[in-house]
Amino acid sequence: MAGPVPSATYHAVAMATFKSAYLIHGDDHGRVGERRARLRSLAESAGAGGVEVLEGDASSPESVAAALCAMTFATGRRFIIVDGVERWKDADVKAHLLGVLAAPDPDTTVAFFAREDGRFKTPAALLKAVEAAGGDVAQEKARTGRELPGWVSEQARRLGLSLDRDAAQTLVACVGERQPRLVRELEKLAIEHRAGAPGAEPVTLDADAIEDAVADAAEKQVWGLGDALVAGNGPAATRQWLELRERGESAPRLVSLIARRIRDVHGIAVRLQAGETPAEIKSSMKGNPWAIDKRIAEARRADAERLGRGVELLAALERDTRGDSQLEDDTLALRAIAAVAG
Repeated sequence: MAGPVPSATYHAVAMATFKSAYLIHGDDHGRVGERRARLRSLAESAGAGGVEVLEGDASSPESVAAALCAMTFATGRRFIIVDGVERWKDADVKAHLLGVLAAPDPDTTVAFFAREDGRFKTPAALLKAVEAAGGDVAQEKARTGRELPGWVSEQARRLGLSLDRDAAQTLVACVGERQPRLVRELEKLAIEHRAGAPGAEPVTLDADAIEDAVADAAEKQVWGLGDALVAGNGPAATRQWLELRERGESAPRLVSLIARRIRDVHGIAVRLQAGETPAEIKSSMKGNPWAIDKRIAEARRADAERLGRGVELLAALERDTRGDSQLEDDTLALRAIAAVAG
């Protein structure tokens, strides 16, 4: 349950006190799972009087109510962790849990976890019951590709970092769209730059600094190979290919990556030639906005006809490097690189 700002749950832990109820819900299943694991670890490390987990068939409003009302001879605070509440019905919550949660045992904490999706949502009655009991409710919402850069900048500010939109988009492009992974990378950057000290000014990181810190050397070279091919720079592309192969990168993987890159840029170049504007193209594409802007800029500078030939050459190379040719992979690839760049 690592994150830039501890929730009220963890402030409570820090003060050695716990609330009677918590509800963690949302469609970011990875984040919900992390918070569940973290809460259980905190409960066990705090020397709790018992940690009970209700899941599967044992997870229902009736079974939770029975557990909350059960007598126990254990000493210390008791924790009950409940999974799968997104499948509950409002009527069942009202029938079995409202009364129990309205008069909570001061030595018991119950934590509800709901992994929501289009079909299953947390019942509204449970949300109201946890709030009425003085508990905490937290929603973990998965952001879309276009929302992520703003969310990344917000998380960075809480850690004492300052990332503009380009820097945030670069982080998403390098790391991917999984929010827990993005938070971990931000935390590592904050530690590396000693950010977040009381009274200190935020540490500003630009896109170049993010790329240097996050992308490993081999991955940067893969991007460089694609850049060189799109730009028609044969010598640079040849050099990048050979260096990557010396590092142990497989030929089929590299060919697949550069073939996809050429296809993407060629497709945009064709649309630009047909009269579509960059804004129209961008609005129709899914993915990281920063990466889309970069592909569009490349397509505007590139020769669409040359890229079209490159798409055909690399499709043949993909087949050949999977066993359809008697020649060595590197021989095939270097010939194709020279032809695509030319």
